[in-house]
Amino acid sequence: MVNKLKKNREVNKKNIFLILSSLAISLTLTIWISKEVNGWLLPNQESLSWWVIKFFVLLFGFQLIILIVGSSFGLFSFFWEYEKRILNRIGLIKKQQYMDNRLPVKIAIFASGAGSNTQVIINYFKESKKAIVALIVCNNPKAGVLDIAFRENIPVLQIEKNVFKETGYVQEIKNYGIDLIVLAGFLWMIPFSLIHAFQNRIINIHPALLPAFGGKGMYGNAVHSAVITAKEKESGITIHYVDEKYDHGKIIFQARCDIDENETPESLALKIHQLEHNYYPKIIDKVLNEISL
Repeated sequence: MVNKLKKNREVNKKNIFLILSSLAISLTLTIWISKEVNGWLLPNQESLSWWVIKFFVLLFGFQLIILIVGSSFGLFSFFWEYEKRILNRIGLIKKQQYMDNRLPVKIAIFASGAGSNTQVIINYFKESKKAIVALIVCNNPKAGVLDIAFRENIPVLQIEKNVFKETGYVQEIKNYGIDLIVLAGFLWMIPFSLIHAFQNRIINIHPALLPAFGGKGMYGNAVHSAVITAKEKESGITIHYVDEKYDHGKIIFQARCDIDENETPESLALKIHQLEHNYYPKIIDKVLNEISL
């Protein structure tokens, strides 16, 4: 439990102590209250009703008490998030209601270039309560995406290759409270340390129909040239989870476009960009409903 809190919720040691203390106090109070309530209502401890009341007091009373106790430690929001998950799982609130009412998911966008996809994603979630773009991570000090970050008042984490390979900048990214990482034209391979820290919470978009035309060096016009040279009839985009290999993770979504007889890498790139802008924000939105944060 402690490891899961550290990994998924970025909870520090002090808060872990407070959380465990809240749980212990709440459980003790719940047991005591259930005993008192049953003794008052049903002195006969051998009856079925006594056990039924005890069960419901323990089950539902604990949920209320943990919110009260947690609130005294400044942890109401933390425990309320878990209460809403429980209510969602037992069907008392709908999944969409739960998603709409919880705190916005914080997205980090990794980009190396102009940032057209980054801008589209930012615009999509600007009016949304579901998510915000909370960080731009960039490996290119001259990238156009940095201008977007400045204009949109979004923090930037400028990264260096050797440090990225060694640490993945995991702690720096966690310091921003990031829940989901979105790659949008980011050209470096993601190190294992970052994949492990954000397992099934890193997604990428590739400008071709994987598993074909993927791998190292397959980006930009190099992909489109390879597709045209192979005399393919169609190309498209692939949105997928990121693993330890280039363009290899589980596919989430694909969209296609036709390749004309006189297609050039530049004209195909325009078609691919249109697919990316149309679908990437929507699929990110869908992923937010499915991943465990």
